[in-house]
Amino acid sequence: MTMRRWNGWGDPSIEVALPGRSAALLDALGGPALELPADATLHDGVAAAPSSRMTADPMWTVEPEDRVRHARGQSLPDWIALRSGRLGPIPDAVVRPTDQAHTRSILRRCRTDGLHLVPYGGGTSVVGGVSTPATDRPVVVVDLGASGGLGHLDTRSGLATFGAGTFGPAVEQALEPHGLTLGHFPQSFEWSTVGGWVAARSVGQESLAYGRMDELLAGGRVETPVGPLDLAPYPASAAGPDLRQVVLGSEGRLGIITDVIVRVSARPVVDVVRGYSIDDRDRAIDTARALGRAGLPLSMIRLLSPAETATAMAMSSDERQRRWLMRYLGWRGQSAAASFLLVGMAGRPAVVRAVEGEVGRIVREGRGVGVPGIGAAWRRQRFAGAYLRNALWDAGYAVDTLETAASWEDAPRLADLLEPALRDGLADDGERVHAFSHMSHVYPSGSSLYATYIYRRSGDPDLDLARWQRLKTIASDLISAHGGTISHQHGVGRDHRRHAAIEKGEVGMTALRAVARSVDPDGVMSPGVLFEDLGP
Repeated sequence: MTMRRWNGWGDPSIEVALPGRSAALLDALGGPALELPADATLHDGVAAAPSSRMTADPMWTVEPEDRVRHARGQSLPDWIALRSGRLGPIPDAVVRPTDQAHTRSILRRCRTDGLHLVPYGGGTSVVGGVSTPATDRPVVVVDLGASGGLGHLDTRSGLATFGAGTFGPAVEQALEPHGLTLGHFPQSFEWSTVGGWVAARSVGQESLAYGRMDELLAGGRVETPVGPLDLAPYPASAAGPDLRQVVLGSEGRLGIITDVIVRVSARPVVDVVRGYSIDDRDRAIDTARALGRAGLPLSMIRLLSPAETATAMAMSSDERQRRWLMRYLGWRGQSAAASFLLVGMAGRPAVVRAVEGEVGRIVREGRGVGVPGIGAAWRRQRFAGAYLRNALWDAGYAVDTLETAASWEDAPRLADLLEPALRDGLADDGERVHAFSHMSHVYPSGSSLYATYIYRRSGDPDLDLARWQRLKTIASDLISAHGGTISHQHGVGRDHRRHAAIEKGEVGMTALRAVARSVDPDGVMSPGVLFEDLGP
């Protein structure tokens, strides 16, 4: 795997520039960027790193740069800490297990020596899930990158066993020669791991066709502080509660996921995304709901709000194409308040043709029109968009995302409330926030809602962090008050801990803590994630 950018997203050799009209758009919507101090360098971060509380050992490294590179994830607070050079706590050691026996020895050592342990896959958590905790016990990060790869493939059963540290592209590369796919494509696909997908209960962009991670997980192994937990890949079982559901979303609190057995599918002959425009927000939501309840073999339904549609068009890197699209939409009777709808279809050619015809009928009932090219353009750029976070930061703006899911009774109202609440969130400071959203995953009973918000950086890391916290709290309180889950796909980490406890209730949280205590009686694993530290 290529070295990851130490203080931002992705491969450091890849730079995605903001499109030409973006500066004017950001100036108008968020205010002109301020003159800001330069970011801290990796050298600065290493120089500021506190000394390890542990000594060098054949089992792990205490080398400062390695510790700095494993100190944080991809949340905005992580970025602010790294870019300002105010790293806060960093791990005392980094260890890279090569097999299950090595992992067990690490767990035994950490338990015996009274250490904390944080599993680390791709480091892509955006909710503080892998950020180094502030604790009076030394912290060891377990980097699972050396434990990747395809271990076993059962083509008759459609089951593939991967090491937990296998990155998304490596999963698909291993399956492609066999005509198979996992079909799990979160936006973090290129830099996240199969073990991380299980730990965070991940959802891929094409989950309608292939399933969420809780549907794709067939079995595997978790090394807990008290011993291994093996999850057999039975096709079905009524032998009590399904322990896979306990491991899914556990975010490192129960142990280290070492092996993951997943259900794989035949690669589709045709795999396309079609785009449509619907000139009314309510009709657009009703159309997405109709598609979600139609029982069609779709791979994706994605509905952009008018604000996100307008932002996407304004930030297009191809000015000629943007002007053509504006003229086309005007000719088809679509206004500037239109919503873009993206629908994915995959399978045999005859099936895809039939499904596309039925999708077109439902869209026409919602007075929508087909828009050539936007589905294919989205697909080409679907993983590159994350790199815009780097470009926005360099331009003087902080950007973050949050997401939820709610029933069809609550989702439309929540969608109407979330964008304005974020836009007004910094009004007391005289600052503007540009916010937009989309429904990224549509289900028969409801939809997810994914919001992005951008605000001007002040140059003061403490103030930027306080503003992030204010916006995050406003949105999270709103979500909890209007029937939404605090996390549809990002997990809980530390950032969502308070609202997750509200969602689960006192009895639910007591049960979760009891499960964690049963496999981790000394409180070794991932302190502060999901719920407060268990203690020794």
